[in-house]
Amino acid sequence: MKRLLYCLACCLGLFAVTLSASAQMSSMPSKPKAPPASPAEKAEGTIGGKAISIAYSSPRVKGRAGKIFTKDGLISKDPHYPVWRAGANAATTLVLDGDVKIGTLAVPKGTYTLFADISDPDNWTLIVSKATGEWGLAYDATKDLGKTPMTMSAPPATVEDLVYTISDKSDGTGTITLSWENHTATVAVDAK
Repeated sequence: MKRLLYCLACCLGLFAVTLSASAQMSSMPSKPKAPPASPAEKAEGTIGGKAISIAYSSPRVKGRAGKIFTKDGLISKDPHYPVWRAGANAATTLVLDGDVKIGTLAVPKGTYTLFADISDPDNWTLIVSKATGEWGLAYDATKDLGKTPMTMSAPPATVEDLVYTISDKSDGTGTITLSWENHTATVAVDAK
């Protein structure tokens, strides 16, 4: 019995020492985490009174200007090339609180995934997919709501961080624009 009590006391003492050390370690300052290479971003806007949001991860050019959208560039290494996830990491998500027309495509209120066909780096096609909650590389053409051409232009300078913008023209129409590296792709939105 004395041995049992002795063992129990030793175990309790060891537990107390471990608990104390653990508490001291948790109060020590932790090493700050490096910012993600492609941080999560969100573009939000209203066109014709209908809220539109695009959640995406924003990759950086990092000195690779002219080497991202070419046939042997960074994007060409994705398994679904020439279809690109139009961002980084998880799929780019479009949320609409009302029915709109995006380019030539009627898009009902709801949540969608955006992709871009960049087979011609100077003439992109926006792909709106009904699949949601996907990792960015999980493109399945059978789940497309549809496709629409985008208007291409060159930004005045290299766009380091991928960015989406939603612009309202105050007449029930507007645009969604994606800019990165030396490409800007725009598609009209009609919310009338």
